[in-house]
Amino acid sequence: MAKYRLVLLRHGEGAWTKENRFCSWVDQKLSSDGIKEAQNCGKQLKALGFEFDLVFTSVLSRSIQTAWLILEEMGQEWVPIQSSWRLNERHYGALIGLNRAEMALNHGEEQVKIWRRSYDVTPPPISESHPYYEEIHNDRRYKCSDVSQDNLPKAESLKDVLDRLLPYWNEKIVPELKSGKMILISAHGNSSRALLKHVEGISDEDIINVTLPTGVPILLELDENLHPLGPHQFLGDQEAIQAAIKKVEDQGKVKSAEK
Repeated sequence: MAKYRLVLLRHGEGAWTKENRFCSWVDQKLSSDGIKEAQNCGKQLKALGFEFDLVFTSVLSRSIQTAWLILEEMGQEWVPIQSSWRLNERHYGALIGLNRAEMALNHGEEQVKIWRRSYDVTPPPISESHPYYEEIHNDRRYKCSDVSQDNLPKAESLKDVLDRLLPYWNEKIVPELKSGKMILISAHGNSSRALLKHVEGISDEDIINVTLPTGVPILLELDENLHPLGPHQFLGDQEAIQAAIKKVEDQGKVKSAEK
């Protein structure tokens, strides 16, 4: 019997996800399909009887919007939401805005997979000449963060994501979990992967093969020491989930017409 249960998910499809671009810290709303994914996620969690006491999100709109839609579908709009940059998507540095398939054509699929999925490889940092530098690094939401804007990352590996996420997990989320609250974390592909790596003890080598589809809730069942009682569970139609995982994996591959 699980002592603690936690639901984690990658937000619904964003506008740039649909365009197969590295979105990262650029603030994008959900696509029309992403809205439906979030709503379906809420319907599913309601049907399974989940009742949340607290929700954590990043400070990016697609994460927050997903949480809102889920709570609305569940009739739990009153549940408090706490947001932190520490749950943000990985900062992809100079890769932000680029198309993954085009990069695979130019740099090779294996290199793109390393940039997207490896544990300790950091992409080239964003520079002040980058077209999205000002939009990201002068955004008002980061003036309210617990670090100065000068100390915000300019590029991150997955290891860097875990390093900035862990203090928030240990100091903010774990105490609420241990107090008996049922928690939903509406995060991103890489912040969710980083958290799964930590909780489940996934190796540096194996994390490259962990792929999370958008808008699919993940159930973690933990013992009194926050150790998993088993592997994480994707909730929903398993065949559809596997197809969604393949769709994400194919984003970093050269399109057939270009091969």
